[in-house]
Amino acid sequence: MHQSLIHIAIVVDDYDDALDFYIHKLKFELIEDTYQAEQDKRWVVISPPGSQGTTLLLAKASKPEQKKCVGNQAGGRVFLFLSTDDFWRDYHRMVAEGVKFVREPQKQDYGTVAVFQDLYGNLWDLLALNPNHPMAHRRA
Repeated sequence: MHQSLIHIAIVVDDYDDALDFYIHKLKFELIEDTYQAEQDKRWVVISPPGSQGTTLLLAKASKPEQKKCVGNQAGGRVFLFLSTDDFWRDYHRMVAEGVKFVREPQKQDYGTVAVFQDLYGNLWDLLALNPNHPMAHRRA
């Protein structure tokens, strides 16, 4: 059997603001942006550059309970983990783009990590795993 996670939905206030952040500041790629008239919403899928793995589905908050989750999808914990093949290249580029880091880079047993916020305040790890880490070979 083979299964995989294909999308992770992230609740956003506005599709275009979110696209601006992810495409221009994080350099993600736009995979799909299709209007769905029957539901009056867009199907917006993005991915880190070069990734063949799980994508992010930008889901615009349309109900009060969804709006409460924008920026706090994981209750204040790190929500998503962005793996990179070159930590310092991406860290310096993101800082230059104005991405806010809330925890500075640290070397850990598992690799190098720093925590940043997306435009809504969700926390992300920027992470370069050590080659001997069990997850290092699973990067997509």
